[in-house]
This record gives sequence, C-alpha cells and structure tokens, in this order.
Amino acid sequence: MAESKKDYYETLGIPKDADDAAIKKAYRALAKKYHPDTNPGDAAAAEKFKQASEAYSVLSDPDKRRQYDQFGSAAFDGSGGAGGFGGFDFNGADMGDIFGDIFGDIFGGGRRSSARYNGPSRGANVRTSIRITFEDAIFGCEKEIEINFKEECSSCHGSGAKAGTSPVTCPKCNGKGKIMYTQQSFFGQIQNVQTCPDCEGSGKIVKDKCPDCYGNGYITRRKKFKVTIPAGIDNGQSVRLAGAGEPGTNGGERGDLLVEAVVSNHPIFKRQDTSIFSTVPISFANAALGGTIRIKTVDGEVDYEVKAGTQTDTKVRLKGKGVPSLRNRTIRGDHFVTLVVSVPERMNEAQKEALRKFEEAMNGTGEGEKHKKKGIFK
Repeated sequence: MAESKKDYYETLGIPKDADDAAIKKAYRALAKKYHPDTNPGDAAAAEKFKQASEAYSVLSDPDKRRQYDQFGSAAFDGSGGAGGFGGFDFNGADMGDIFGDIFGDIFGGGRRSSARYNGPSRGANVRTSIRITFEDAIFGCEKEIEINFKEECSSCHGSGAKAGTSPVTCPKCNGKGKIMYTQQSFFGQIQNVQTCPDCEGSGKIVKDKCPDCYGNGYITRRKKFKVTIPAGIDNGQSVRLAGAGEPGTNGGERGDLLVEAVVSNHPIFKRQDTSIFSTVPISFANAALGGTIRIKTVDGEVDYEVKAGTQTDTKVRLKGKGVPSLRNRTIRGDHFVTLVVSVPERMNEAQKEALRKFEEAMNGTGEGEKHKKKGIFK
C-alpha cells in the first residue's frame, strides 16, 4: 500500500501540470543537492536522491507519466516491470544529459549540449583598460587604444592547413567533435559525452600545419581601435566594442572587446554617482559680512553669494553642475560645496590691531565672549 501512496509530483516539488522543462529543472536541482558524491556517507541524502530519481524516471517519460496519472505508482509494481526502485527503466529518460550537467557542476568539468559540438561557437571577449582624466569621465571623449588582435591568416585563410592541403576528419571522434565516455554513478554505469580532446570539438585536425600561423589559422598583430568614452562613465565601468574580441570557431562570430575606464583622481573634486563634492575656503570677513566668492566647478568658475554670518562647514548646492547621466547626458547631478572659514596663520601688527579693535567692539554686543570660547580671538 505504501507504494500506491507515492506522489512523484510532490517529491519533485512541481504541480501536476508541469511541463517537461519544469520536471527536468526540478529534478536537476534535487539530484545535484542530494547526489551521493556530494553527500558521502549521508543515508538520508542518498534516500532523497533515490526518490527524486525514481520520480523523474516516471514523469519524464510520456507513456509512464500517463500511466502514473491514471493508476499512481502502483502501475509500476511487480508486473509493471519496476520491481522496486532498483528495477526502474531509465531508458526513456534523458538521464545522460541530466547527469552530464550534474557531474560537470560537481567536478568542475562543465558540459555543453550536443547541439554545440562541431557547430559555430562565438569567440571569447577580450578585456583591456584605459586611463582617463576626471574631466574625460564627466564630459566624455574619444581615445585610441592598441591591443593584440588575431587576424585570419592570409596564407591558409583560417584553416590552419599548409597550402595545398586541407584539414582531415578527426580519427578519435570520427568528425563528430565529441566522444562518449562511461561514468560510474549511483545507478551503475552511465554514458556521457565530452568535447574531443584532439580536435577540440571541431571534428577536424590539421596534419600539415601552415608555416605562417603554425596551424592556428590566425596571426596576432597589434591593432588600433578608437574608443568613444560616454559622458558620465564611472571608474571601473566598461565600453563594449562589438566584434573586436577573440575569433569564433567553426564560423562563429567574434567576441567583443571590453575597455574598462580607469579614472584618475582629481585634486579638488570627488565624485559619488552623479554628484560632485568639493571644499572651498572663505575668509573670516566673507563669512561674517557676506559677499561674492568664486567657486571652481567642472564647467569653470561660478559666482556665489555668501550670506552674512555663514558658519564653517556650511553646505552649498550648485544644481546641474554634477555628472551627466549615462542614460541621458542632458540630465546632470549636482555639485555640493562645503564652505570652510579660513583663519590666517600669520598676521602683521596692523592686522592684529584691527582684530583687537574688532574684538573690543564685539564685546559690547556679547559676541566677543562667544568668539573667545571658540578660539577665534586670544
């Protein structure tokens, strides 16, 4: 009776109307989590792996799933050909594909679907960096870089074979670009596939190599590229040059060139996202009386009216003087300025006398004592 109560959908954690992709995805996650190779000596994990595999072997097969939906797991008891878990027939399920993915993840080998073997494959991306100034990052610019670039060999036209010869079918994989191998699993031996190590998946090998490219099919040369740096780019962000990366294989397209921006520090300005920050010193007279000061921005100097009685560390906001948005360069952040009252370190006698008289005058208003406490006058 226990067998008839098994709920394979519940075991895999999927609804009864789940499609094949959902069934495979759910089983792969459970198999990877509870596989004996990743849980050595864990009986509970082995049992869950066993139950998940049993459920997948049924639900991944259209005929078995139809029988299960109608009769439950009892349909596979005794005369049903199951004879318990050890008797399940996995021929209908794509177990080789499943375990190829799992073993690739567990052992770091990775796995590509068979459709990609001996077919076009996109080339790898190439990364480089370029140093730009703070202003270049704010307003954008155009730079030129020079990198090692693989060009198709003019002698063999990319085949890698010596003139007058051609690549031949790989004898190891018979031109398939893949080879079958047997792997021991919890269920016994399982056949899987891997890229042919001799031809690296191309299905062809070069016996007589081109003397110019040594059989690679490509020659590396120094090549210059113009890079358009967009306004608002930040340190560590990259510009993509499509098709300037590594060449593809078997007719695949080239990868891209990713150029990382390394922005130099500015002696005055600091940046955070689209905001710019700086500190501007002002004299005691400006702070006390108010007046016009000049503030440096990335757009040049601007006039700003300081209010009378401005205290040190007062924050000023200059709208629209920050960094342009990468998405829309017409939208800019703000520039935040911290005003710091500057106290002279050296004064002549006339200046000192003037400050003494100022102090005496301030004593009549009570402000003199405040200044003494703050250390402005001694």
